[in-house]
Amino acid sequence: MPLAPKKVLIVEDEADIAQLVKLYLEKEGFHASIAQTGAEALALMKSGHPDLLILDLMLPEMDGLEVCKKVRNAPDTALLPIIMLTAKAEESDTIVGLELGADDYVAKPFSPKALIARVKALFRRLERTDDPKQLSFSFGPLVMELSRHEVTVKGKEVALTAKEFGLLEHLLRHPGRVLTRDVLLNAIWGYDYYGTTRTVDVHVRRLKMKIPLLDDAIISVKSLGYKLSDHASEK
Repeated sequence: MPLAPKKVLIVEDEADIAQLVKLYLEKEGFHASIAQTGAEALALMKSGHPDLLILDLMLPEMDGLEVCKKVRNAPDTALLPIIMLTAKAEESDTIVGLELGADDYVAKPFSPKALIARVKALFRRLERTDDPKQLSFSFGPLVMELSRHEVTVKGKEVALTAKEFGLLEHLLRHPGRVLTRDVLLNAIWGYDYYGTTRTVDVHVRRLKMKIPLLDDAIISVKSLGYKLSDHASEK
């Protein structure tokens, strides 16, 4: 039987933009719905159970950052992939959104095709289950199972977003190798990324917060990027 189409919730108060994004998503086979406020979005998530959220930063009453925070704090939606839409030029707004748990962002004005490419890239990361080379990795007490899209530390599961999972997987695949920010962006985001390389720094910081044993294991290489230590610390 054919798989049911993935459901995408667009949270955007500008009707023209929302309808345009909806049109492009539906042309690619996705099921798309629209919420114009944060409150409406939170209600639709409970009833509609979307597979991905496209979230505008500037919303009436409750802004996108607050919506992002609420989504990440709710157990049912903690791992829901989120792509932010932002018209703000300040890099700090984007960084705050990534810190709160957004997986990616697109700055307005944007190309609908570029946005769809990012949606597809996130879904590919989530659905990847058949790597013939290696299906699991371990690093001290940390175990990553690609087939189940699961990371555990000492047997306890750690909830990671799609991008956090992808970043950790890439580091585990290349222990001891210096990986530049540009290489990490291209490998994990799955397209020629035109945003800031600070995106990588934010995701590394989030990984370290969620998995303390990586605090010393992921080493920052000045002016280049990051590398994973060859061996897990005994601490």
